[in-house]
Amino acid sequence: MTNVILCGGNGTRLWPISRGNLPKQFLKMFENESLYQKTIERNSEICEKGCIVSNANQFFLALDQFDEIKNKINWKNIDAIVEPFGRNTACAIAFSAFLNDDILFITPSDHKIQENEKYYNAIKKAKKFANEGFLVVFGIKPTYPETGYGYIESKGDIVIKFHEKPDIKTAEKYLKNDNFYWNSGMFMFKSDIYLDELKKYAPDVYENAKEAFENAKRREYLRITSEYMEKIPDISIDYALMEKSKKIKFVELDVKWNDVGSFDALDKEFEKDENGNTKKDNLVTIESRNNFIFGRYKTIALSNVNDLIIVDTPSALLVTKKGKSQSVREVVKILKNKNPEIVKFGRTVYRPWGYYTNLLEGKKYKVKLLKINPHKRLSLQKHFHRSEHWVVVSGTPTIIKGKDKFILRPNESTYIHIGEIHRIENNGKIPVKIIEVQVGEYLGEDDIVRIEDDFGR
Repeated sequence: MTNVILCGGNGTRLWPISRGNLPKQFLKMFENESLYQKTIERNSEICEKGCIVSNANQFFLALDQFDEIKNKINWKNIDAIVEPFGRNTACAIAFSAFLNDDILFITPSDHKIQENEKYYNAIKKAKKFANEGFLVVFGIKPTYPETGYGYIESKGDIVIKFHEKPDIKTAEKYLKNDNFYWNSGMFMFKSDIYLDELKKYAPDVYENAKEAFENAKRREYLRITSEYMEKIPDISIDYALMEKSKKIKFVELDVKWNDVGSFDALDKEFEKDENGNTKKDNLVTIESRNNFIFGRYKTIALSNVNDLIIVDTPSALLVTKKGKSQSVREVVKILKNKNPEIVKFGRTVYRPWGYYTNLLEGKKYKVKLLKINPHKRLSLQKHFHRSEHWVVVSGTPTIIKGKDKFILRPNESTYIHIGEIHRIENNGKIPVKIIEVQVGEYLGEDDIVRIEDDFGR
């Protein structure tokens, strides 16, 4: 059995802690591991191999975080399908079905699941149905009237109907009915059965996904090209297939489950103080109750406020009311037009070679901390509008500067002139950290001319 892990979501309902450059599945919020890593650890116990489906912008995060935990799990390697941009789950799963002739266990990468013994028992039951030629959908018994999930109406292992995300009154009605379950977004089936059903009920998805798969670039990992990806309809597996097929079976997941899809959902995962506020060392409260606070960068003081969600990051602050956190998605829509960079990036920006953190910025200058991971290097590049001064904090980077190549040690520095070709390489075993001071008329990230790049940018 192959665990297909869908990694493409952007987690917009958790902005500003979740950004396009570091979405929620890769945030290390629990026991210093990400939900993506916990998904791999959990499913490596029951699946012989794993296959991730990711967009190109986040692919390096998925590989790096897999490498961090591979010594703890049963998989030493992982297959991958890299999409240039998302076209929803129907085609993402089709790619994995073309690649793997196996039973596929489809899971999102951002669910928090506990009670593993019950989880594994449900998977065994689903595997029996999958071997019999069924498409299996997993449901979670509702514990409150959630309006952010789709629902499954079922009786025993028979699906009666799929229901759209409801309003609050309808969700309260569903909660009282024993036949209604949250749609978990998890599925299981044989790859050939999925493809046969997809061809029958969504032939446009099937044919275009097949063409894209056959014309993909095949190096170490399968990379779908934009030319073919654009032709594929943007549709979920639920709409394309599950609501139409006659081969559906239902399995209940009787576990503690949270898709961490909103701050109201995230609030349930953190310890509370005696007044129902998030328990934090950097929090001071006076006559304040039932508040969710997420932020570790400064002291937070609350006075005479109740039922708030307060999310503090170095570059953005969110304040909303409990029960209204689904509206964060609307905030993100506004920001995409007004300030798209703050939707994509936080103060720390992750790159395939490591990351950089913006420390200080003003007119004609910017100060950054660069971290270059072992055996990684930046692109060979130049800038038209800025010079750079590098001071090594730790590690021993190899510097390419014009025709020169040399090593710097901690507290040594070098200067890069405007237009000068340069590169930083980390050929050592520990991360390299460098303070970079930029000075120039224009300091945007698009003032980079790449001459060579290990990551195809």
